[in-house]
Amino acid sequence: MVESISIIAGINKNGEPEGFSRIEVIPGEIIGVVGPTGSGKSALIEDIEQLAQKDTVTHRQILINNRIPDPALRYDPKKKLIAQLSQNMNFLADMTVKDFLLLHSKCRGKDPGLIGKVIYHANALTGEPINEDMNLTVLSGGQSRSLMVADVAFISDSPVVLIDEIENAGIKKHEAMRLLSGSGKIILVVTHDPLLALMTQRRIVMKNGGVEKVFMTTREEMNLCTQLNQIDHRLFIIREMVRKGEEVVA
Repeated sequence: MVESISIIAGINKNGEPEGFSRIEVIPGEIIGVVGPTGSGKSALIEDIEQLAQKDTVTHRQILINNRIPDPALRYDPKKKLIAQLSQNMNFLADMTVKDFLLLHSKCRGKDPGLIGKVIYHANALTGEPINEDMNLTVLSGGQSRSLMVADVAFISDSPVVLIDEIENAGIKKHEAMRLLSGSGKIILVVTHDPLLALMTQRRIVMKNGGVEKVFMTTREEMNLCTQLNQIDHRLFIIREMVRKGEEVVA
């Protein structure tokens, strides 16, 4: 059982110490990773995904429950603790949504009855309906990402989820974040979206390949996020109307 993940500081691109000593993350917490392109966001996510032990260019170390993880957790795919949702996710397997979910639930030893729940929640995240008889290869990027978010929430055993720019998937991003965090997982999300950033409890700010600072989301920011979320929801509805060729009315 994962009770915490610790990120031990390494160095930035200039070989200088990062702007923190240790970051502790616990289940149910959402951490944002922000910074300009090339600032080192992806490298941080990769260090966590690989459970780095000072053996990457950043010299960071990742601990599980305050201990160095067993090597099997790093190198055995069956024992990996971390799931990653990348920016571009498309299926290559020639099988239906139902067959894929049945196979995954069987591999994970989960109740096949979860399939209906996964599809239901996937449809709640996307404006493009998904049904169990659809072939994986015909799913759009938004449908694929929605399906995988719901799959990770209900079928995957991975207690840690790394998300790379979910705002580019064309899905209801806030609902996706709430769905994942509600399942008690540790969530780290790389984002350029101010709304997603303000949804997180803490933000890791990247610069020049290293962590520059870490700070808590303020009460004022939370209030602002609530207001902006209402605007964003309206924009989502208008975007779906335009995509469907409907007339947008005030």
